[in-house]
Amino acid sequence: MELDPDDVFRDDDEESDNEFYQEHEATKEYVVYLVDASPKMFSTTCPAEDQTDETHFHIAVSCIAQSLKTQIINRLYDEVAICFFNTRKKKNLQDLNGVFVFNVAEREQLDRPTARFIKEFDHIEESFEKEIGSQYGIVSGSRENSLYNALWVAQGLLRKGSSKTADKRILLFTNEDDPFGSIKGAAKNDMTRTTMQRAKDAQDLGISIELLPLSPPDEEFKVSHFYADMIGLEGDDLALFMPSAGQKLEDMKDQLRKRMFSKRIVKRISFIIANGLSIELNTYALIRPTVPGAITWLDSVTNHPLKTERSFICADTGALMQEPAKRFQPYKGENIKFSVQELSEIKRVSTGHLRLHGFKPLSYLKDYHNLRPSTFVFPSDKEVVGSTCIFIALHRSMLRLNRFAVAFYGNPSNPRLVALVAQDEIVRAGGQVEPPGMHMIYLPYSDDIRPVEELHSDTDAVPRASDDEVKKAAALMKRIDLKDFSVCQFANPSLQRHYAVLQALALEEDDMPEIKDETVPDEEGMARPGVVKAVEEFKLSVYGDNYDEEGDVKVSEASRKRKAATENAAKECANYDWADLADKGKLKEMTVQELKLYLMAHNLSTTGRKETLISRILTHMGK
Repeated sequence: MELDPDDVFRDDDEESDNEFYQEHEATKEYVVYLVDASPKMFSTTCPAEDQTDETHFHIAVSCIAQSLKTQIINRLYDEVAICFFNTRKKKNLQDLNGVFVFNVAEREQLDRPTARFIKEFDHIEESFEKEIGSQYGIVSGSRENSLYNALWVAQGLLRKGSSKTADKRILLFTNEDDPFGSIKGAAKNDMTRTTMQRAKDAQDLGISIELLPLSPPDEEFKVSHFYADMIGLEGDDLALFMPSAGQKLEDMKDQLRKRMFSKRIVKRISFIIANGLSIELNTYALIRPTVPGAITWLDSVTNHPLKTERSFICADTGALMQEPAKRFQPYKGENIKFSVQELSEIKRVSTGHLRLHGFKPLSYLKDYHNLRPSTFVFPSDKEVVGSTCIFIALHRSMLRLNRFAVAFYGNPSNPRLVALVAQDEIVRAGGQVEPPGMHMIYLPYSDDIRPVEELHSDTDAVPRASDDEVKKAAALMKRIDLKDFSVCQFANPSLQRHYAVLQALALEEDDMPEIKDETVPDEEGMARPGVVKAVEEFKLSVYGDNYDEEGDVKVSEASRKRKAATENAAKECANYDWADLADKGKLKEMTVQELKLYLMAHNLSTTGRKETLISRILTHMGK
């Protein structure tokens, strides 16, 4: 019996009676990609990043391929179909002319993106003209309407699922702003009316139609000719459509580089608002440090993990003590003994729940109160029905009144006061930028706040910036400020490299996709004339005309020692063939001091255990 790969590698989360499977089923998305395959899509070109020309058909196919690769990692439960219209051959359940369904022509169910599906679609351009063909499906003197037929086929493919529990979308790629431009008179009016009605029927069934126009470099796609009425654009929405549509298209092309896993729940906690009133919250770690995995020691003979055991021996008799030693606290000349369990109960000052204490104005919360990365909280109705309603009411009130909540939270050994800061949802043309919810900020105790060290006891001797220096500094900051900054705009380069390797293996690609590290400094942006001018004006204002950048810098003794140590380490480092040592796995045989030579020579951190140093070297070498 032949094994089905989808069944063999299916996760436990995908069982039909699993709660996560049911949640995915209720929030999945059904998408039909409608791609115009007319000769105009193949003849019109746009300049690519590598200075070569790309056809509009190639751009549409590339966007879809990248979107499918994104879905495998980010939204595996979504289902898709790819449909070409204005084709010479037909392949669809309705047997309509000019429409070719690529992946689900003989059935109504859509496909989930798989590696096999993507590999087949990647070669569609090579065989398109031979196996499918391109032609104009709407011509004068003919009653054929390929756009009408394509909408009909797409509507049939999206019958599955309820519009109340699933999003249904048609994404239309075309570079023809007036599909009926070659037809005149009553025939044009009739075909326009029937196509509009077909689009309205689909929208009445809960199917959204999104247009992704492709414009030649020297022309503008005039959406007002036909598609504005079809997708319901008017007024300001019509004026803003072309910029937003362009962003959507760029978003699809960049999605592969910006893949992100859906945030996983760290733990569920109870939020006690008042006596007898509590709700359930899910917590998410938005930022978490990456640390090397723990070392597991194995027996050299059996290869089983070793366990550490500790026993206490009586100092007087040498006998093995059966019970752990008790601790004591002197009190009024008498030793009060405590067992381990009693000490544990004494330390238990927190139940692990989140308990609300009150509210404070947001102005009371300072930047230095944030001890470590915050935890994001969001309501859940799984255990406590109605948690979402109460959370939303609290969330809206905190935003409206500019207040944050003070609560008590922590594990038994580390109880803390926390601040709950409400965050409103931010949505832009490319989608959601920031989700709604609350950030749980861990507040410091008084001992955690370090007093400001006064470097100058005499306040008159404190150097102060002049008004001109402050003005030039403000102008410089304004020049290099990141507009609408969000951490979600930047992808983790290590994760992207990991995903790229997985993609290359799954699709049997010879070359690994190029990964763009968006966290490195923008040297091109810093070299813009406006930025360079602002930097020079700031330096001139602070240091004057006769500033010698090399001679006036005062180097401390510690800095000289660090520089000398780095130079010495670079010389010593050159005596080792580090690439060969890494390939043969001999780094673990080297001493810590030898490993630090490489790290110091390359200005890397030298802290941590030996395993951490080896991992840091291998990461720097790209191994």
